[in-house]
Amino acid sequence: MKPVKARVTKGINFGSYIPVCDNSGAKVIRMFAVFRRKTTKGRYPSAGVGDMIMATVKEGKPEMKKQVVLAVIVRQKKEYRRPDGMRIAFEDNAAVVVKDKAGNPKGTLIKGPVAKEAASRWPGISKLANIIV
Repeated sequence: MKPVKARVTKGINFGSYIPVCDNSGAKVIRMFAVFRRKTTKGRYPSAGVGDMIMATVKEGKPEMKKQVVLAVIVRQKKEYRRPDGMRIAFEDNAAVVVKDKAGNPKGTLIKGPVAKEAASRWPGISKLANIIV
C-alpha cells in the first residue's frame, strides 16, 4: 500500500451506508472501522478516498448478508484537494469489496470511475477500473 499524495478530506463517517460498485454480491455496506486511522479517545473514525474499511453487508445476495467484509473507498461526495490545487468531488460515495489486506478485489468488474488516489494506492483495484479520474 502506497501513501496518497493528495490531502484527502475524510468525508465518510462512522456508521455510513455506502453503495458497492462491483459485482462481489454486496449492494450496500455499513462502515464500522477504518484501518490505520488514529483518533482521540471516544471519537469515531471517518474515512476518505483510498482508505480501507471494515463493514457489514446490509443489502445483497443472501449468502453475503450480515457478513463482515473489507472494502476500499473509491469515490466520495465531499471534495478533496490535490497537490496541484485542483479540487475533486464525485456524484456519489462508493466502495469496492476486497478479499484481503493487500487490496485484491473480490469482484471482477468495477462500475463507474475510480479516484486516482485509490488506484495508485491499491494496484489490484486499478487493474479492474475502466475509468480513473
